[in-house]
Amino acid sequence: MSTSPQGAGAMRLYDTVHKEVVRFEPGPIVTMYTCGITPYDATHIGHAATYLAYDVLQRRLRDMGHQTRCVRNITDVDDDILRKAREIGVHYLDLAAAETARFNSDMAALDMLECYSEPRATSAIADIRKLVGQLLDGGYAYQSGGSVYFDVSTYEPFGQISQLDRNQMLALAAEHGGNPNDPNKSDALDFVLWQASAADEPAWDSKWGPGRPGWHIECSALAMREFGPTIDLHGGGSDLIYPHHECSAAQSEAVTGKPFVRHWMHQAMVQMDGAKMSKSLGNLVFVSDLLKQHDPRAVRLGVLAHHYRDSWEWHDAVMPVAAERLEAWLRAPLGSPDAALAVLNRVRACLDEDLDTPGAVLAIDDAASTGGIGPAAALLGINLAILTV
Repeated sequence: MSTSPQGAGAMRLYDTVHKEVVRFEPGPIVTMYTCGITPYDATHIGHAATYLAYDVLQRRLRDMGHQTRCVRNITDVDDDILRKAREIGVHYLDLAAAETARFNSDMAALDMLECYSEPRATSAIADIRKLVGQLLDGGYAYQSGGSVYFDVSTYEPFGQISQLDRNQMLALAAEHGGNPNDPNKSDALDFVLWQASAADEPAWDSKWGPGRPGWHIECSALAMREFGPTIDLHGGGSDLIYPHHECSAAQSEAVTGKPFVRHWMHQAMVQMDGAKMSKSLGNLVFVSDLLKQHDPRAVRLGVLAHHYRDSWEWHDAVMPVAAERLEAWLRAPLGSPDAALAVLNRVRACLDEDLDTPGAVLAIDDAASTGGIGPAAALLGINLAILTV
């Protein structure tokens, strides 16, 4: 049987900016950046859905013969983590370390591919200060009230990622901590690059006074430190399109004059009780809790049965269905080499068409009676050779 790389250059993925499925044709080394966690609480299934999409995408790209280099940052200083550390009375870096360790344990249990790099925001203070200085020198930013803000009026393409109108942007900025009513802003849509720290918050020295990074600037600094001015593919949850990714692209391109990202990929929200899973609402299903009750491979299957661009509702039947599916796959006969190659190629074809994991899962379901599904399941990160007690 030949399971050699197949179909290099044939992949099609939905692009957020173009709002259509387009060809994704990177070079031999694929650079990828996905926004990571703010480590102040446990990993929920919405997080897992995003990182599983990137995991399966990398597995198929590697199957095609590419190398993949995926960077996933850790936001270890921002409003949320400082607020939580203050509430529970611990140092914010101790909280970040504990929650990052729990997150990494969850990712390892789900058999995620290791990241090329997992840099922390606090590791990039020098890079962030340099980038803020370049934006000020270029006339894209201004100082006010001890902070530094990006002036959206100086960057004509602002809005190119989200394609939202001003009122929509203002509403989302307010929802995601953008503080449109900040009196120090020249325009409500301007966003903070460097902010003055409160008395009980960490602060770093800068030319503009002591303070800490804004949310968006860290990802620009980390991405460009790791990959240079342009990344092949960037994304995360769809709730990051605005303001986070819009602002990240604007400040990056203002400095470099080059496209920040060639292809934007976003994961739809996983919902529960009629609303997206979020820490603020508390409607969360934690990965660590699921792993106490279920085989990690079943957890993967519970997520991969849904398309990454479809918002879906978590409910009590998800895991029983996934567990039953895994058992059927484990019982499948070995099958012939030709049968194994046939199902592998069906799964490849599904993944090449906008990462259709539900179609890939059904293709393996269809083949479970005839066997030969091992290589195809492995392409989804499901190792059927693992024995469980």
